[in-house]
Amino acid sequence: MHIAVFGAGAVGGYFGGRLAQAGEEVTFIARGDHLRAMQREGLRVASIAGDFTVKPARATDDAASVGVVDAVLVAVKAWQVPDAAHAMHPLVGPDTVVVPLENGVEAPSQLAAVLGQEHVLGGLCRILSTLVGPGHIRHSGISPTIAFGELDGRRSQRAETLREAFRDAEGVSAVIPPDIRAAMWEKFLFIAALSGVGAVTRAPVGVVRSLPGTRQMLEQAMEEILVVARARGVNLAEEAVVETIGFVDGLPAQGTASMQRDVMVGRPSELESQSGAVVRLGSAAGVETPLHAFIYHSLLPQEMKARGEIDGEGVE
Repeated sequence: MHIAVFGAGAVGGYFGGRLAQAGEEVTFIARGDHLRAMQREGLRVASIAGDFTVKPARATDDAASVGVVDAVLVAVKAWQVPDAAHAMHPLVGPDTVVVPLENGVEAPSQLAAVLGQEHVLGGLCRILSTLVGPGHIRHSGISPTIAFGELDGRRSQRAETLREAFRDAEGVSAVIPPDIRAAMWEKFLFIAALSGVGAVTRAPVGVVRSLPGTRQMLEQAMEEILVVARARGVNLAEEAVVETIGFVDGLPAQGTASMQRDVMVGRPSELESQSGAVVRLGSAAGVETPLHAFIYHSLLPQEMKARGEIDGEGVE
């Protein structure tokens, strides 16, 4: 398969790199210093599952120069998805499948609004990785998993074909869940809760889970997401919170979520797609989400400042 990775950072670079290592034709869509480093020196990945380098790495910032591909893995930040959808138009032909790997649950509908519902699968991934420098990714925790499937729950040959492409990708588990919507919300329950509590406390996961008060916040944040999911008709199991807390207990103590890291250094973050989405989707379903509302509104002034929407003293 010819697979384009749109957004070749810590997540897209890892999964695309593993596909390239396995012999698949992979084109990385990137920009800036990261793109130039990949073009000069290849893509380096330091991983607990084994280090590797993709060299030469096929990388560009011009999707039109690539042409139509078989599949697109979308790994930009969640707030970048609408713009990315327009930019990836040249990659999408009649049979191209597009798989979002963003944190959150709104990317499939955002992609479908631009590219057409027929091209879009539901998708998610699990990995703890960072971009430590141009052309250099570090995978430091969580066994990397990518999951995707048809949003209506049916089995399809195109999803099976994409899973087959990952068969020889060392260090990656690729699965097609029975219900990709439920799987996406299960991931959302984990990441939005951990990101929000981590960002508002500025504490790593080991501290958040060990202090009674912040652990209670984490559990409440998950419970709110569970109620919102079920109110929206998503078949999320009641035991999802207990299982997710157990997963959090096994994470590296110094781990932090990407949204938390962005907030802590003053970069634009996925606040709207995570905490904000819980509040927004909950309100639409008639569900109150008081903890997520507190987190969202506590972080919103800094988010607006990071985006240049306000200065340090007020609205510009």
